[in-house]
Amino acid sequence: MPDQLRIIVLEGDETGQELLEQALRVLDPGVTKVDVELEHYDLSLENRRKTGNEVVTAAAAAMREARFAVKAATVTPEGADDVGSPNRLLREAIDGKVIIRTGRRIPGVTPVAGVHYPIAVVRMAVGDAYGAKQWREEEDGDEVAYRTERISRSVCRAVAEYSFRTADRIHGRVYGGPKWTVSPVYEGMLKEEMDAAADRHPEVPYSPVLIDATYAGLISGAADAPLVIPALNRDGDCLSDLVMPMFGSIAGAESVLLAFDDDYEPSAVMAEAPHGTAPALQGKDIANPMAMILAIAAVLHYAAMLGHPGADTASRAIYESVLEATATGVRTPDLGGHASTSEFTSEVIARVRTKIDIWSSL
Repeated sequence: MPDQLRIIVLEGDETGQELLEQALRVLDPGVTKVDVELEHYDLSLENRRKTGNEVVTAAAAAMREARFAVKAATVTPEGADDVGSPNRLLREAIDGKVIIRTGRRIPGVTPVAGVHYPIAVVRMAVGDAYGAKQWREEEDGDEVAYRTERISRSVCRAVAEYSFRTADRIHGRVYGGPKWTVSPVYEGMLKEEMDAAADRHPEVPYSPVLIDATYAGLISGAADAPLVIPALNRDGDCLSDLVMPMFGSIAGAESVLLAFDDDYEPSAVMAEAPHGTAPALQGKDIANPMAMILAIAAVLHYAAMLGHPGADTASRAIYESVLEATATGVRTPDLGGHASTSEFTSEVIARVRTKIDIWSSL
């Protein structure tokens, strides 16, 4: 393993790009003491249109080789004949199978429904309602819409296996699931793989619950321990948008796309903020950079798993510094504070530097 860590930087649009630039300040080797090489690709809507998405293809090839990437939020145009979603293209190009988003308590911010333990949503990265074939027909004087969805056993297995491995790592339990009683053939495939993973990991607590009961449980006390929720693509998308605000802000946690090798170890990692480009906040220096900074920490965490020197120390320092900053009252307006985007980032940088210096002396 080379000492230098190569990270692909996927630039984006509007406030998403501004937050990426702030997060990259934290990744500076002078802060983290990690030797990184950053390779930039402009995935702004303007450049994707200009290159006919060739820049996305080139970025995906670089991701497969480097294995690590951090991405800014990008604009997905609505037109069917436009360039579409770069996230979808990247997921397909690197064979990404799982997206994991972990809501965690933000010190100094009161969570909803008394939730304190982390909740990780492990969702399919491809298939299901996304990319499904859709059409409409006239039937008996009425208009009828159809959609043909698709999931694969390999993706179901990846979601289930990674859910149990994550629960084992965080000392939590696997909770939730699809609506397998109503859809035993389609949604039941994920439930079958969850049950099989439970057999492979008997040490992990397992509480399969239908998706509607999962929603109810999250706000009525089921999160009495760290939870990991395996989910179909669309269910996981909706669950993420519920779980993140339960801890105070959708900007409070990172989102990680994972591709796997044959042993379900990560072969490619792309971390980003789960929120959008927030055009109304562009240029105002008030957007919350937490999720984008935590995306940097996540990339370093996975790099540490592959033996990159100093990555584990830097990752932990960033996670702790972000949460300590909010605990001491340094927060952006969305969390009830008065710090600007750049002020919050500077506070995190100062804390990371201090931690790494102290830890190295010990």
